[in-house]
Amino acid sequence: MDVNAAVAAVAAIAGVLTGVIAMLAFRWSEREQKRPTRTSLHTDPVLPPGVDTVLSVLRSSAVVLDEADAVVKASSAAYALGLVRGGRLAVEPMLQMARDTRRDGEIRQVELDLPRRGNGRGEALAVSARVAPLGSRLVLLLVEDLTEARRIEAVRRDFVANVSHELKTPVGALSLLSEAVMDAADDPEAVERFAGRMQIEATRLTNLVQELIDLSRVQNDDPLDDAEPVRVDELVAEAIDRCRHAAGTKQITMAAGGTADLHVRGNRGQLAAALGNLVENAVNYSPARTRVGIAARRVAATGGDLIEIAVTDQGIGISEKDKERVFERFYRVDPARSRATGGTGLGLAIVKHVVASHGGEVTVWSAEGQGSTFTLRLPEAGPARDRAQRRSDRAGLSDETERPSASPHASRSSHSPHTSPYETFPAPEVLP
Repeated sequence: MDVNAAVAAVAAIAGVLTGVIAMLAFRWSEREQKRPTRTSLHTDPVLPPGVDTVLSVLRSSAVVLDEADAVVKASSAAYALGLVRGGRLAVEPMLQMARDTRRDGEIRQVELDLPRRGNGRGEALAVSARVAPLGSRLVLLLVEDLTEARRIEAVRRDFVANVSHELKTPVGALSLLSEAVMDAADDPEAVERFAGRMQIEATRLTNLVQELIDLSRVQNDDPLDDAEPVRVDELVAEAIDRCRHAAGTKQITMAAGGTADLHVRGNRGQLAAALGNLVENAVNYSPARTRVGIAARRVAATGGDLIEIAVTDQGIGISEKDKERVFERFYRVDPARSRATGGTGLGLAIVKHVVASHGGEVTVWSAEGQGSTFTLRLPEAGPARDRAQRRSDRAGLSDETERPSASPHASRSSHSPHTSPYETFPAPEVLP
């Protein structure tokens, strides 16, 4: 009996030890499963259902942070703006906002100016940042780039201020002149003199309003909606006729030359206004008894031939610091000359918008005291170019047609088969 009791006791103890060992092994296995492995350390926390899809279609830059401020999800725009670097949010004010929102659950929004990446000129990006809780552990940061919107708003604000200033001048002059007329009611000569000045100011005001309307139209309309082939000869003729009286008063010779029978495609009215503005400026800023030249030619370019129309004067010229700004609205190289000629400062801005909307460009060469050359470059109308080529081939003049002029002011050959609606002048001596 004693032996059996001893065996039973040993068996009981062995069973207890086996159970204890099994329980410890189970607990150790559970702990090992819960311990983060090398792979699990790099596994991103799971986003709530649908959040990933929503973030992928947002226009704003999106960043999702976990409870340790590590980036769980970031859009490509967030990296482009420099918000995320090395898996962390790189903007300290935004990071502090995220921590505060994680602590109290409040939604926060702020506008910040961030340094532009890779730019040492001190320019900044204007952004609007909004932070909100995303579930119980995550924080969502949405950042919108406001830089372009602020630039447009600044341009609009400056434009309104400039328009107000420009309108104030002739309106104020008309008010003062009307008072002067009333005070000089018994002096016919004074009344006539003041009335003449009133007409000048009224004309200036009318021109300013009209050019504001023209500028608004060319900025809002798409000229290619109703585009048509337009003869360059006719545009030049209209520009000359528009300025013939002013040029005759100053004894300025207007000469047209270059290649005939060229065509561009676009809105005829806008193209005529653009070229007319260039010729009018050339006449207004040229001394008496000088010459203004208008020349056209075809030049080869990648993607299709271009038509160059150059307008050259022998006027006061433009300094280097003014060349980059002459196409700005209301900018004047010589304010005193603009007041004398009734210039509004909008003519070249209209030219720039018209040419850009037609797929071309406008450039300027100038030297102080030597004059200026403004050059329009516009795509040639394809069908018109093909017809001109066929006519030249039939006439046996293909070589002459294809050879581009040596300069934008090269004169037309006297035996050219093409006709021009304007009078042929000697080719102008266009500056380089």
